[in-house]
Amino acid sequence: MLKHKGQVTEAREEMRRRGFDCTTPLLGKILRRARLLGGVDVGDRAKSWDVLKTVDIIGSRLPKDAPILDIGAHQCEVLPALHRLGFTDLTGADLNPRIVEMPHADVVRYLCCNFLDLPAEDGSFDAVTAISVIEHGFDGPRLLAAISRVLRPGGVFLASVDYWPDKIDTSAVREYGMDWRIFSEEELRAFLRQAADYGFTLVGETDYGARDRVASWKGKRYTFAWLALRKTR
Repeated sequence: MLKHKGQVTEAREEMRRRGFDCTTPLLGKILRRARLLGGVDVGDRAKSWDVLKTVDIIGSRLPKDAPILDIGAHQCEVLPALHRLGFTDLTGADLNPRIVEMPHADVVRYLCCNFLDLPAEDGSFDAVTAISVIEHGFDGPRLLAAISRVLRPGGVFLASVDYWPDKIDTSAVREYGMDWRIFSEEELRAFLRQAADYGFTLVGETDYGARDRVASWKGKRYTFAWLALRKTR
């Protein structure tokens, strides 16, 4: 669990120190809004903590030629960061057609599609990542079946989700044409139990405690949870 904002600042500083801070500079954002520069803005400083944890796991456990998929990849920093670190087999999927304007599109495969119906063979990837994605239009069984299908045995699913231990009502909010969920402790525990039915085991110890409401969006305040699931069968 992301406990306080200081962890976000520390993570961003670490990403800069190690050379894979890929957020779009302010000048680039201004030029794009004025339509003087193509491409899309990349990165969200609020997501520094979970992006760093995700990149660290991949960097420490997988070879540079490992096939990796990022879902909800439009504007996400994970694939540009992995590219900077020398990873060579990268795929991103998103419903937004502007995903093809992401950086390094000449060497990173960007697909405009629903990741639940990804055009990939079974067991295609060693890792699947999702940064604040699965809480939008959440369908646990369909999600887990899709991820399990494309992951190789021993592969990992790395995801962050919007979270607060007590339930926060988001029933009136729709974004990207989908409903939005801030996972409660009860809902997150239920999802992890469900994941076991699809051949996943949780990597590491669990911690459902939260301290500060670090994130704020659509009038709701919450924090982020990050998890790693290994496909065991």
